[in-house]
Amino acid sequence: MFSKIIFSTLFLFSVCTFAQNTVMMGGKPVHTYAKLPAVNKAAPRFTLTDVTMKDQTLESYKGKFVILNIFPSVDTGVCSASVHHFNEDAANIPNTVVLCISKDLPFAQKRFCGAEGIKNVVMLSDFRSDFGKTYGVEITDSVMKGLLSRAVVVIDPSGKIVYEEQVDDISHEPNYEAAIAAVKK
Repeated sequence: MFSKIIFSTLFLFSVCTFAQNTVMMGGKPVHTYAKLPAVNKAAPRFTLTDVTMKDQTLESYKGKFVILNIFPSVDTGVCSASVHHFNEDAANIPNTVVLCISKDLPFAQKRFCGAEGIKNVVMLSDFRSDFGKTYGVEITDSVMKGLLSRAVVVIDPSGKIVYEEQVDDISHEPNYEAAIAAVKK
């Protein structure tokens, strides 16, 4: 009986460890909950909170291309740069919405957008949902534990994932051109 418990525990540990993904942060490995959802699969549903404290779902954007710009916090240079970059790009792409997703509180996201003149993206907070686990981007260790890693997911109007990038190092910007190209295919 004892050996079955040990075997079950080891098996469960190996399955959980296998599902994790490793990214870098300042040259050191950190782990995320899992890998991003795969291309050509249906995008997992989610409910996130907008800057007015209302729930927004993936279904709210059905019929459009949806770019998920996922990052740790708008209060860092690289995260801020990604929001600014997608804000400029989003103004010129028809039938497309960019959702900027972090664990920042909606109040902080609203303050950031007002101070920075951000008007072409939708800021959404994962502060009270399981988005980070569902999409595999929640960081599970290090000083960043609980925040989201840097990633981009592009979903087509039918709800299928057509592009995904888990940025290899949190301190790097995503490949904006590849994400935009996925929309324009």
